Amino acid sequence: MSTPNGFEVALIVFLLVCVLLGTTPVFNTAFQFLVLPLHAFKNHYRRAAPYTPNIAVVVPAWNEGLVIGASIDRLLTLEYPHDRLRIYVVDDASTDSTPDVVLGKAAEHPGRVVHLRREQGGEGKAHTLNHGLSRVLADPWTEAVLIMDADVIFARDSLRKMSRHLADERVGAVTAYIAEGSHDRNYLTRFIGMEYVLAQLASRRTQNVLGAIACLAGGAQLHARANLEAIGGRIPTGTLAEDTMTTFEGQLRGRRMVFEPHAVVLAEEPRTVDALWKQRLRWARGNVQLTSIYRKVWFRPSRLHRLGSLSFGLSWFSILLLPVWLLLASAALFALLLLHSGIAEAVFRFMWILAACTYLFSMLYAVQLDGRTGRRSWREALLFPGLGAMILMAIALFPRFSDALLTDWLGALTPEDRFVYASILYLWGPISMLGAWAARWVERLPGGRFVAGLCIYVFGYGSLLCAITVDSYIKEWRRADASWVKTEKVGRVVS
Repeated sequence: MSTPNGFEVALIVFLLVCVLLGTTPVFNTAFQFLVLPLHAFKNHYRRAAPYTPNIAVVVPAWNEGLVIGASIDRLLTLEYPHDRLRIYVVDDASTDSTPDVVLGKAAEHPGRVVHLRREQGGEGKAHTLNHGLSRVLADPWTEAVLIMDADVIFARDSLRKMSRHLADERVGAVTAYIAEGSHDRNYLTRFIGMEYVLAQLASRRTQNVLGAIACLAGGAQLHARANLEAIGGRIPTGTLAEDTMTTFEGQLRGRRMVFEPHAVVLAEEPRTVDALWKQRLRWARGNVQLTSIYRKVWFRPSRLHRLGSLSFGLSWFSILLLPVWLLLASAALFALLLLHSGIAEAVFRFMWILAACTYLFSMLYAVQLDGRTGRRSWREALLFPGLGAMILMAIALFPRFSDALLTDWLGALTPEDRFVYASILYLWGPISMLGAWAARWVERLPGGRFVAGLCIYVFGYGSLLCAITVDSYIKEWRRADASWVKTEKVGRVVS
């Protein structure tokens, strides 16, 4: 290969910078897991104390007849003073058995269970919650408000572990660890279980250390009365991410948000790719909307909050722009292949060795954070990035062995064969996203659920989330219908 001229050198340097930028999510993950152990020393437990304020539980419910009864029963048996806990179920014009179930519980437990009916429903979760908040905040008895989903099941000691943080007046809200709790798990719920370990037990511990929480879990968020009053006594409407917007608004007013990893709340999660897609599309579109709404917050440090810190901004945009980083790295690497294959090969190895080390370290750490999920989902933990990505890691780590194996399998390769082979490796990022995207459509065909599952194992659960994020970009750009789409729950959680 001829010596590059000045222009080619400049182009190579530019492409190397693009590859480096494209690996931002990997560096962010490595940083998150390096900071994570500091949670043992820097946390909020020193300021927590036994504290049991009067808590009004607000439960939005639309056609939750299959699950609302069990949720109320579990709330009534929590390790919390009975005279300091009241449950308000906001019935969003349900057309199933929800009103009958709730009224039955209210009759059994007068004063402790209250049925609030909205005759005009379908406006979204935030509007339903606001109907309940207007009622509970009008009562001076209320000192804190627990906002939860109708299907979740709280561990008996979870609320007590959350409320202790409100003993510190600086704390505005506390969120719990939402764990996948379906009794009839399949491959997808096991992937979700591992995702929640990574996104909550790991990432939110790191956020505790760094002083800024991205989102209070919608299924379990305990607010001090003062925090809700500071943001107007209402959950912000107008976005698809009301939980995240509420989290931001509290912090922007100087309140601290705390993640309590030992408060466990079990939730029912989607069992099909299509159902997961609809749920996560709503979340992703909401985050795109909030990125624009808070554009004056990003990377602008403030003494009042940590949302403008460099670490929080990098974490936010590493996730929000994950498909962009993936495409940037792949495109730059492929361009390097066309320009200088030797450099491209070295960069490819660097990228995937870095990814392999980060993956191994993060997964080995994560499965220990929740041993129960780790034991049940060890295959999904192993194949979280996909079988294809694991093969690429092996090729990067053991290039001579993989090259010899390929030669034994296919025989002597021509330069054209090697170019095609390298192209597939270097463009695996976008290929995996397309494969994961196809899983949603394949699932609808006869026998498609098995094939869809195979696609996720091959192309990676992370690639599926990337594909959904790309869809959110498209939907927001086209200003597609943003009406609330409820995730169907049928009572599969085991207590």
